Amino acid sequence: MRFATRTFLISSLPFSLLLLGSFWAIQQTVAWTVRDGLLSSLRQTHASIARIRARGELHNRRFLRVLSENPSLKAGLQLLLAEPSSTPARLTVEDQLREMCENLGFDFLLVSNPEGSALAGVIRKGSDFVPMDAGGSKAAAHGFASINGNTYQVASTPIDQGDENLGILSVGEHFDFSEFSTPAVLTRKGRVVQSSLRGAAPAAVEFALQSCRGREECEVRIGNEAYISLPMNSLEFGDGYVLRSLQNADRASAPVQAILRNVFLTAGAGALLAALVVSFLSSRSIVRPIAAFVSHLKQSEQTGLLPELEARPASIQEIRDLTASFNQAAAAIREARNRLHHAYVEFTTSLANALDARDHYTAGHSRRVSEYSCAIAQAVQAPEEQLERIRVGALLHDIGKIGIADAVLQKPGKLTAEEFAIIREHPTIGRRILEAVQGFQPYLDAVELHHENWDGSGYPHGQKGARTPLDARIIHVADAYDAMTSDRPYRKGMRHEQAIHVLEQNAGSQFDAEIVAAFAQLPGIGRQPLPAPAAETSSIQKLAEAVGETSAGLPAREATP
Repeated sequence: MRFATRTFLISSLPFSLLLLGSFWAIQQTVAWTVRDGLLSSLRQTHASIARIRARGELHNRRFLRVLSENPSLKAGLQLLLAEPSSTPARLTVEDQLREMCENLGFDFLLVSNPEGSALAGVIRKGSDFVPMDAGGSKAAAHGFASINGNTYQVASTPIDQGDENLGILSVGEHFDFSEFSTPAVLTRKGRVVQSSLRGAAPAAVEFALQSCRGREECEVRIGNEAYISLPMNSLEFGDGYVLRSLQNADRASAPVQAILRNVFLTAGAGALLAALVVSFLSSRSIVRPIAAFVSHLKQSEQTGLLPELEARPASIQEIRDLTASFNQAAAAIREARNRLHHAYVEFTTSLANALDARDHYTAGHSRRVSEYSCAIAQAVQAPEEQLERIRVGALLHDIGKIGIADAVLQKPGKLTAEEFAIIREHPTIGRRILEAVQGFQPYLDAVELHHENWDGSGYPHGQKGARTPLDARIIHVADAYDAMTSDRPYRKGMRHEQAIHVLEQNAGSQFDAEIVAAFAQLPGIGRQPLPAPAAETSSIQKLAEAVGETSAGLPAREATP
């Protein structure tokens, strides 16, 4: 793409995006305003319905209390309780219930024993009332009940004889959505029982409402339209029933959105055209004096370094000054970069050598840990930038031991608890040494955290799992391997196979299992079968325990006896 074209786009795109963003923001504001209005309307509707139903339930409870005191009903219920299998007793109760339903207009009446098991009842079928198949099933005391494919709203009251409870009288009325001014859906345990939403199959409604589980207010899509859904929590439905009202958000906001589109199409087109004209004129004035300068820079982009530009005559003094200043800055930066890189390499190498020189048994330890760490990093496909960070971090990982006295660091016997605590300070000491040096911040985590264990049992912070950076986890494994395979005054170094076996035994607790697996599969590092004599196995187990106690990298003699 030409420079002039890019400049034109850079000049015009921000304004165009600002215009489109404003249109989108206004649309979203309108949509949220409409949504809030719909929610407010639904809440008001729910409150009105709750008040109406509360008055109706109060009225029904009064009727129920009167009905429950009916002497004939009590007598029949007592007879039925005494002889549950008596057909005359059941018919007597059903006749009493049928008469009550006919006189009071209920859709069903049901009597249950004190435990709630249905004994006898009648239900409306057309213009008549027929016996219900009670069958000893549990009857709903409050809320909703589904009977023969129909949904009823149920209320109950106890039937008492003095201080004795004879049973429960339940009354039901057919549930009708006609009193709702908005579409509503009645569900039970996530399944649609009844819906007044036109043009939508129950299965589609049920699928859409799955996203509302555990939420009060939610927005769902049914078909190609968005609906706001709100549960009616002001009424008790019981037995897993939920009544949700639905309001079509798309239809409510469509008129306003249409007006907005017309306004923005007219105003936006004019503003966008003006922006394009201004951007075109501005880009021409910017591009011409810079084009020659940019074309020369492109010739040197292959080197990855700041080039020295060829001085060419230019009609604009600023361009000539820019060329000269750029050449001087490029030369100074190249020189400083070379000096800094040389000093950086020498400094890190000197630090590592200074540490290893304190003890000829650990000579080369930092270099070997760095090599192992780089091999692991390449195996796990770490990026080049991280690979260099791991290399230097591994060289510096034990730099804190410079602050540990030789009497402790090189002690040939077992360390006391106090001496072991001093040794455990070396990661923190190392961080303090490096954090004051500019340019060493990327390696602080590797130095401070390379003794943190995967299960949180390491030091200095007891971090668990992936909370410890990958650099430190890789160096942890490499450090442990070199510590176990190196000879010490107080022990002989392990064979390669033994060290790999110990690492794998402690993978997932002390070490990151993925890093151990990657290390074990490196060319020439693959796990070899171990001999299994009892004495050999015992030795390996002891070495594993030593590494576990000292967080891999501190010798076994450092554990407190």
